[in-house]
Amino acid sequence: QVRLRESGGGSVQAGGSLRLSCVASGVRYRSTCTGWFRQAPGKEREVVATARTGDGSTFYADSVKGRFTVSQDTAENTLYLQMYGLKPEDTGMYYCASNPTSSRVTGTCPPNAERYDYWGQGTQVTVSS
Repeated sequence: QVRLRESGGGSVQAGGSLRLSCVASGVRYRSTCTGWFRQAPGKEREVVATARTGDGSTFYADSVKGRFTVSQDTAENTLYLQMYGLKPEDTGMYYCASNPTSSRVTGTCPPNAERYDYWGQGTQVTVSS
């Protein structure tokens, strides 16, 4: 069974930076779609960024483009989210998600949360103004 564990969240002031990590265990698939999603209180879960193992395609929500970078260490089964220029509106619980995919498929992974089967418990990010 795939398990995902996030870490790296915390409280920072606006303009600060954080690096989130997501370690996957029990992964048996050569090709996966992984993603970072976030949920603020009273709001729906939304995509932050996705990444595909294999061709390395990435996707970013418009709200984080130019500030966040998603990367992978496939040897360590770890997904990262480097966040710079944090804003109060970035506050929320950040979740890592994963789903196996065919190695023959290329391009960006879907930004829809319902397309991901495996989820971590989340790590809280709080940005104060």
